[in-house]
Amino acid sequence: MAEQKCSGTVFVNHFTNGVLDPAKPMLGPVQDGGYIVANTAPGCWGPMITPALRGGHEVTQPVYVEGAEVGDAIAIRIKSIRVTSMATSSGNDETVEGNFLGDPYCAGKCSACGTMYPETRIEGIGPSAIRCANCGADATPFKFANGYTIAFDANRSVGVTLPKAAAEQIARDGKNYMATPANSIQNPIVTFAPHDIVGAVARLRPFLGQIGTAPSRPLPDSHNAGDFGFFLIGAPHEYSVSVDELNQSKTDGHMDISRVREGAILICPVKVPGGGVYVGDMHALQGDGEIAGHTCDVSGIVTLQVHVVKGLRMDGPILLPNEEDLPYLAKPLSAEEKRLALAEALKWGLTEIEETAPVAFVGTGENLNVATENALKRAAELLEMSVPEVMNRSTITGSIQIGRHPGVVTATFLVPVDRLEKLGIMGYVREQYGL
Repeated sequence: MAEQKCSGTVFVNHFTNGVLDPAKPMLGPVQDGGYIVANTAPGCWGPMITPALRGGHEVTQPVYVEGAEVGDAIAIRIKSIRVTSMATSSGNDETVEGNFLGDPYCAGKCSACGTMYPETRIEGIGPSAIRCANCGADATPFKFANGYTIAFDANRSVGVTLPKAAAEQIARDGKNYMATPANSIQNPIVTFAPHDIVGAVARLRPFLGQIGTAPSRPLPDSHNAGDFGFFLIGAPHEYSVSVDELNQSKTDGHMDISRVREGAILICPVKVPGGGVYVGDMHALQGDGEIAGHTCDVSGIVTLQVHVVKGLRMDGPILLPNEEDLPYLAKPLSAEEKRLALAEALKWGLTEIEETAPVAFVGTGENLNVATENALKRAAELLEMSVPEVMNRSTITGSIQIGRHPGVVTATFLVPVDRLEKLGIMGYVREQYGL
């Protein structure tokens, strides 16, 4: 890979088969400081009804970043996110027994002919439209418990959920309405034409549910995180791992944190040579927690800028959200607040106050308690603090926020600047918050 000509910009329009495999070829290399422009395919629901995909998502082929070595980190500036889908469908899921082996996201199986990862074809519309190409049986591993079809205005500022006739119109031309990329193999979820919620209005604020670096062993893409990854432990299919194998290899690229949006900076661990930066699972909108299990998956155009941070050995991502997305207590102190604080400190014989800046540490695990412990531990190790100190700082200068229920959180708090200087990321923090 490194022997190929390095480019300042790499354009990406190819996808994985749902598995992030570090042994597979990467695109690029892109130069340190260069750009990645990707046409992303919808995440969750389309791949979930396409059993030939083995990961529950369909993320982009990873990109090799020049100079990124194991034990470094890659800072990713999210320069732009643009939704291209005109409509999509989503909702709560329920599994179809018999159409998977142990895990419906990454081990689809036709219950009629027994074919694993069957190719499928679309016959008509509705929840029984996904058919095994081998025997013609209904082959979807998932259907809706409660679902909706939502259409977006031309400026992608609001969406409205549609009635039956409109949902069925969209279902008949699903790839067009969803702007599915040409190299994507997923079945468009609008084919199911769900319409349980009609006339609801939602604001768009797109973000990336999947963004990060390649794991050090093959992992289904949606399982590159502690909560979904938990289902791989001792699984009956070929992607089974042990607890240690999961924790050592995953990079937590599947976060579903709504603050990972245009303008944010994400710093990711490098666990394979070149890092392997990938994106996908763009969501048009989502409240914290993705409490329905799924949200509005869309196609879109993403522009990223990547920088290598040498020697920053880390286990999981660090997020620098947009300032407006910071918890109230974690926002940078104003000049007036610093003046008042120093004046009070002087009354008590303290001649200086801490210089601090906000940082969010991502944690994942099989439930929210474990994910929170993971975020606190990661912060403590990187900042050379005790976990109790991180807990105190998160309480009085920050917050724990849910990315995805059941097991992705951020521990966001004001961190002493000298610790961030030592990590080598204070330049990005200054840039992000104008410090």
